[in-house]
Amino acid sequence: MPAKPICDSYSTLSELALPNDANGLGNLLGGKIMHLVDIAGSLAAARHSRGYVVTASFDQMDFLEPVHIGELITLHAAVNRVFRSSMEVGVKVFAENMLSAEVRHVASAYLTFVHLNEDRKPTACIEAVAESDDERRRYEEAGERRKARLARRWKGA
Repeated sequence: MPAKPICDSYSTLSELALPNDANGLGNLLGGKIMHLVDIAGSLAAARHSRGYVVTASFDQMDFLEPVHIGELITLHAAVNRVFRSSMEVGVKVFAENMLSAEVRHVASAYLTFVHLNEDRKPTACIEAVAESDDERRRYEEAGERRKARLARRWKGA
């Protein structure tokens, strides 16, 4: 399988924060943001693998600021690194005030997806090639996070 550049996986998802997804404070529910992160991440993973992918882990989710109802949520996702059948995807979430045009970084997450064959079994995924300095940094950091994930798994945590 020939390698593919990471930039081929870049994906963007946008959605309006609506009242039916609000908490009691009038902000978007964290679970709704996590749902959108999972979708955006799976889009990037599927764009890279051009196959079926499933979420294997939701490694880390950092909520930095609330998303207010009426704001536009935009998620940017990209594969950070491919291992054998799994790949780490990073997702950044932004909220845009539609009246003032102010854009804020409101959340970030790392997820692991597994590439599946037609029989729904894990299968080797296309190698990802980091081309920019930022992609190379994310590629290296993904390797460190994978080591930590595997160490936690073997400790039973």
